[in-house]
Amino acid sequence: MLNLTPLPAFNDNYIWLLQNPESKGCAVVDPGDARPVLQWLQDNADWQLSDILVTHHHSDHTGGIEQIKQATGARVIAPASEDISHSDLSAVDGQSVRVLGHELQVMHVPGHTLGHVAYYHAGEPGFVLSGDTLFAAGCGRMFEGTPEQMAASLLRLAQLPPATLVYCAHEYTRSNLEFAAAVEPDNQHIRQRLQQVIRLREHNGISLPSNMGLELQTNPFLRLHLPQVRQQLQQHGLQPEQDHAAAFAVMRKWKDNF
Repeated sequence: MLNLTPLPAFNDNYIWLLQNPESKGCAVVDPGDARPVLQWLQDNADWQLSDILVTHHHSDHTGGIEQIKQATGARVIAPASEDISHSDLSAVDGQSVRVLGHELQVMHVPGHTLGHVAYYHAGEPGFVLSGDTLFAAGCGRMFEGTPEQMAASLLRLAQLPPATLVYCAHEYTRSNLEFAAAVEPDNQHIRQRLQQVIRLREHNGISLPSNMGLELQTNPFLRLHLPQVRQQLQQHGLQPEQDHAAAFAVMRKWKDNF
């Protein structure tokens, strides 16, 4: 069994630390800053860092790789189609990579960036390291990809089992839920979740992980097919005959300006 612990970085990033208690081996995901990782390793000297997993090339996810690799010799697993220095293993869609004695499936989920990948671990429950593609109650901006790509990536992630834990890379949950409440003001699940997150954050708690079942209930970007959501989007320019990708584009623009 793998344990996951957040190492906060910058203002709202999480560097996820994967731990195998049996082997005292660990790995980190998207270390934009080396300091929290190296400090944890210093404080837990009996643990050995073996791997650095990378979802995409943005500096707040990659800035600490070189220093951590120099200090630990950890293997860097990074998207094959993105230019990430110090990469040792190029991760391609459908590939299974073995980390800490467990298999992680690589999922190409473009949209935020063209080469963005997620790492999925099947289990009871399983988990997905979704980077900046799927957030709790939201999704990433499109810096490189198209609405068609991002909408398809989210649909693919939405097919994971409902119990799948979602470990994304940012603490954006409150603002995402405030937008979700504007999209679906009558959705009780959204209102309840927003109040829970507000209480958590007031006490400096962490709103993650989420799970796919909760996302299907409360994430507007996974609810584009619903009549009440499409009706709201028509007030923001969606035409009734337009498809799922067009609905995503309208919602993403709405959220960008919310």
